[in-house]
Amino acid sequence: MEPIPKSGLYYPNRIARIYLEAMEEVMGKNGLNAILNMANLKNLIDNYPPENLDRQFDFADYSALSGALEEMYGARGGRGLAQRAGRASFAQGLRNFGALAGAGDLAFKILPLGAKLKVGIPAMAKIFSAVSDQKSTVEESETEYRYIMKPCPVCWGRKSDKPMCYAGVGLLQEGLKWVSGGHEFKVYETKCVACGDEACVLVVPKEPVS
Repeated sequence: MEPIPKSGLYYPNRIARIYLEAMEEVMGKNGLNAILNMANLKNLIDNYPPENLDRQFDFADYSALSGALEEMYGARGGRGLAQRAGRASFAQGLRNFGALAGAGDLAFKILPLGAKLKVGIPAMAKIFSAVSDQKSTVEESETEYRYIMKPCPVCWGRKSDKPMCYAGVGLLQEGLKWVSGGHEFKVYETKCVACGDEACVLVVPKEPVS
C-alpha cells in the first residue's frame, strides 16, 4: 500500500489507542499486526500510543488503517470491519469522554428520545472538536441530523468513487445507541472528501430502526 503523506493534523493518543484495541478485538492480534504491516505502521506492533490526550497520532496513519483493511479484505469486507471497529471503539472507551459521560446519569436517561439526540449528537461532535484536529459540527432538519467532519481522519489522503468513512459510521452508531438508551439508528454517509466533496457528512434519521 502506498504511504499516505503526513497531514500535520492529529488525534490524541488515547483515541488512537482505543481504536487499535477495538481493531484487535474485532480481528485478533495477528489480524491487526498484518494490517499494521500493510499500512506501513510496523512501529505500532505491540506498541500502541500511550493513554494520554497529547495530539500525536497523524490523520494519515488513521486513514492508512482503513485503507489497509480494504486492501486486505476487499472493499466490502474491509468497510464492514472498519464499521465494527468504529462501534467497538466507542463501546470500549469513547463514551467515558467528558461531555458524554453524563449520558449514563439518571436525569439524562429519563429524557424523551428526541431530547437525548438533541443533546447527545452535538456532545459527540464537541468532544472530537475539543480534543483533536477533526472539527465536527451538527446540523438539524425536521427529519434528520447531519454530522459534518472537516477535516476527516478516516479518509485523509485517499480517493474513492463512493463515501468510505465506515469507522466514523460505526462510531456514531454505537454512540447513538449509548445516548438513546439502546436504540439502533441507520447512519449513512452522503458526502465524502475522498469523493471530492468539501466535507464528510454522516446522516442520522431521527427515527430509530429499532
